Amino acid sequence: MNSAIRLALIFVAFTALSGCQTLSGWFSSDDDILPPAELVEFTASIGFEERWSVNTGDGPSERLGSVRPYFTDGELWVGDREGRITGVDATSGQIIEQFETELALSGGPAVYNDLIVFGTFNGQLVALDRSTGAERWRARLSSELLSFPVLHDGIIIARCIDGRTFGFDRADGARLWVYDRSIPLLTLRGNSDPLARAGRVYLGYDDGAVVSLDVASGSLRWEQRVSVSEGRTELERLADIDGPMVIVGNDLYVTTYAGRLASLAIESGRILWVKDLASFSGLSLQRTSLAAVDGDDSVWLVDRRDGSTLWSDDQLARRGVSRPVFIDDYLAVIDSEGYLHAYDVDSGEFAGRERVASEGVAGAPIVAGDSLYLLDNDGTLSAWSVRR
Repeated sequence: MNSAIRLALIFVAFTALSGCQTLSGWFSSDDDILPPAELVEFTASIGFEERWSVNTGDGPSERLGSVRPYFTDGELWVGDREGRITGVDATSGQIIEQFETELALSGGPAVYNDLIVFGTFNGQLVALDRSTGAERWRARLSSELLSFPVLHDGIIIARCIDGRTFGFDRADGARLWVYDRSIPLLTLRGNSDPLARAGRVYLGYDDGAVVSLDVASGSLRWEQRVSVSEGRTELERLADIDGPMVIVGNDLYVTTYAGRLASLAIESGRILWVKDLASFSGLSLQRTSLAAVDGDDSVWLVDRRDGSTLWSDDQLARRGVSRPVFIDDYLAVIDSEGYLHAYDVDSGEFAGRERVASEGVAGAPIVAGDSLYLLDNDGTLSAWSVRR
């Protein structure tokens, strides 16, 4: 049993609205049997330079929602535990807008043209006017939203923690369809974001399956089981798909907590190749490379064409490592102590390290252009660039 599973035992909770039992999705190493790996010394070839930082509120909810920064149109939008939503200019760090909703945000906010859309802990999907903060509409969900709502072809798609996915009219929030799929009794607390393309939406589920739905009607196009839940107990059978999936051309890439990284054909769901790699934080993509971190905090770089390993590194074991992200010629991760680590993409060797947060961060960094953005757990949003 790896360190993340052992730590999950102390975080078992019941979701009030969905009635399902979940495990928290962000594991720290504080109470692990083995301590976090000590940081190795190396000669740095790059550094990280802070360009700006700004306070956006009180930080994400202690109720373990999925409030993360959202980048669009050169702006970053972020919510906090008190319901404050803040828009920040990504170049200067200046606050553009700040709205007080007094709602308990559980997922989002996502921004689409003139709309800000987010989910709440009491099972509502809310749309605000981007310019004024006025409420445009509010729709009822069946449970919490722990992922970004996604807009595609005029329909906002919201995936709830109880397994239901809804399609709402962008204009007035009218419910157009619902897709209901059962989930296991015990799951990790979190959901992957819906991934929409060309009239289809792809969803990763807690039993290790991926489904493709028609965006207009919500009807099922195909379903493919990537991992088969195995084991004598519900805990051993965890197979969640909780992190980002990615699409390139006609291929969809997904990784599961049960230990499979796979490439699927997006038209049929047919499995093209599989690799033994367990992850709950999902994938990042650059050209022909996929990056992931496994349940033991080893960092992997994989060829997306056939699943072969380009390199892997276990020197950050048990440090609570985020999903890796690509920036320039480097692969960056941040650990639970707030250290930002950079690998050389070609060699897999450490290239740089900087302590960028004292309170830890809310999820993986966001990369836009040559900048990397971080949201601290205390609500500080900051921008960083690579210094050579």
